Amino acid sequence: GSQSVVTQFDKDDVEAAGLVKFDFLGLRTLTIIDRAVKIIDGIRAAKGEPPLDMNAVPMDDPATYSLMKAGRTTAVFQLESRGMKDLIRRLKPDRFEDVVALVALFRPGPLQSGMVDDFIERKHSPAGTAIDYLHPSLKGVLEPTYGVILYQEQVMQIAQVLSGYTLGGADLLRRAMGKKKPEEMAKQRSSFVDGAVSRGIEAAKANWIFDLIDKFAGYGFNKSHSAAYAVLSYHTAWLKHHYPAAFMAAVMSSDIDHTDKVVTLIDECNNMGLVILPPDVNVSRHVFTVADPKTIRYGLGAIRGVGEGVVESLVAERESFGPYRSLEDLCKRLDLGKLNRRVMEALIKAGSLDSLGGNRATLMANLAAAMQAGEQAARAKDAGQVDFFGVALAAPTESSSEATSSAAQLPEWSQAIRLAGERETLGLYLTGHPISRFEKELPRLVSGRLAEFASEKPPSGEGGNKFFGGRVVTAAGLVLELRKRGSRTSFILDDRTGRLEVSMFEDVYQQYRDLVVKDALVLVEGNLRFDDFSDAWRIAAKRILSLDAVREAQARRLVLRWPASNGADPESIAQKIADMLAPSRPGDCEVLVRYHAAGVRCTLSLSREWAVRPDPDLMERLERLVGADGLQLLYDVPAGAALRTGSPGP
Repeated sequence: GSQSVVTQFDKDDVEAAGLVKFDFLGLRTLTIIDRAVKIIDGIRAAKGEPPLDMNAVPMDDPATYSLMKAGRTTAVFQLESRGMKDLIRRLKPDRFEDVVALVALFRPGPLQSGMVDDFIERKHSPAGTAIDYLHPSLKGVLEPTYGVILYQEQVMQIAQVLSGYTLGGADLLRRAMGKKKPEEMAKQRSSFVDGAVSRGIEAAKANWIFDLIDKFAGYGFNKSHSAAYAVLSYHTAWLKHHYPAAFMAAVMSSDIDHTDKVVTLIDECNNMGLVILPPDVNVSRHVFTVADPKTIRYGLGAIRGVGEGVVESLVAERESFGPYRSLEDLCKRLDLGKLNRRVMEALIKAGSLDSLGGNRATLMANLAAAMQAGEQAARAKDAGQVDFFGVALAAPTESSSEATSSAAQLPEWSQAIRLAGERETLGLYLTGHPISRFEKELPRLVSGRLAEFASEKPPSGEGGNKFFGGRVVTAAGLVLELRKRGSRTSFILDDRTGRLEVSMFEDVYQQYRDLVVKDALVLVEGNLRFDDFSDAWRIAAKRILSLDAVREAQARRLVLRWPASNGADPESIAQKIADMLAPSRPGDCEVLVRYHAAGVRCTLSLSREWAVRPDPDLMERLERLVGADGLQLLYDVPAGAALRTGSPGP
């Protein structure tokens, strides 16, 4: 049994019995800092530098405060919520005392009482003109908070300095103020005022100060608690600035089982200019690792459906006996009891087996045969058929070698399928963006890319054009998260160059709600406005269309490159093209074929009866035949006019 002492008393009874109560907080931030420091120490040791001592980190580093002031505090302890970022931008902390204050100020009481506005105004007043210390003797007590009574310790110090209280007595005053018992407060008031008068302070002034303390005592926060938190806030901000890759790898590793959280952190890495390399069975570990100061390698543990046990055995085998040479080699060396088909498929879709040769389509086609060979090898090993070098003697069966040779010819999955696999296993599109299948056409469909809109200069003057006006723009992109706020629904639009919030009034949302779903590709027409509250541009949507629907309704010509023949005769290729066009006929989009073979170059215009609907399935079939570069769609509409030409709605 355990040797711990356990009590059945609650905290109040424990204190009444004369015991001291401690609260121990299990903070994952301590684990993150520890993890980051271990990564950093590994890098420093390789350069012959001493380990990093977090206790020796300077607490007045200007770069760290710049990071905070800019609101770049995602993943920084206690400072990452939207409201806190807003407070930081207003307060502009430039010293450690301000960070301590931030933690204490960001609570409902201070925010509603006007204390926060008062604090900010005093901090930024020229030469401290707005600061009032209540009484000259209290300057030392109230200077760190610009004359605002923010901490419980300040309540105690005021009683001590002004009225001669002992620290024990001051603590009783602090408690009494928290409990608000009238008779107790009357007693405290008279001893406070008497003490102050005996030190030469007028009774009226002492009464006024007592009332003021009483008013703020309810909001008072324990400074030692706030300061301990602020150290962690500062340390995480310092690490984020000075060792961004190590810090973000540590943060993502601590959230590795929560895909949604990892996805938002990967976004932050992209904003920070860090490169994220895909997972790789020959390089990755379970957690996120650092490849160089600007590069993070994906952890295998972040792949959905791949457990820690599987990864540990995969890494241990690799470290003992070298990298995996092929899919079959991997299946022969690992326990297929743990590494079942579902896990293997997830590893392929996430791209972590790309380094084993062959593309993802080929790996998937080879999987059954490779796993069969692995099981055979395991059975042979169990039966004791081991050759001189201890390698299991399982001759590849006819079926497995045949599968390998036939599957080697497979063309890679289309980008849409590849990206859907990454989304399913990693929660995000890692090696591309769904908008890229429209990339060549976008200049005809939109009036600008999101990065251009987002980087425009905000309008000058109070209020900008927040609630009215704004010029009409057309933008396209992928729908990310939807949010509901009051009478408005909004979503984030992402077109690979940048992101922008699109807001919709209820009538617009109801009209287009079937289109505005996560991962849909849409075209949006609306007013581009600057929103002072979020300090960013956003589009107030008026019309929304599916990009696929716009393409089908408005593309007038489809230009197709004649595929490389590889010995096939022109007739069979022509038949192949005809078979691919058939399911999408009839339509309004004419087909032109750029024929280039045997020294002949010409453009063949197929007759009207071969006109098609350029739906996603057709584009995908043709892309597999001629590659993404072999396809082009032409429009008759001027750039950005797609929404104003009577295109179909949802």
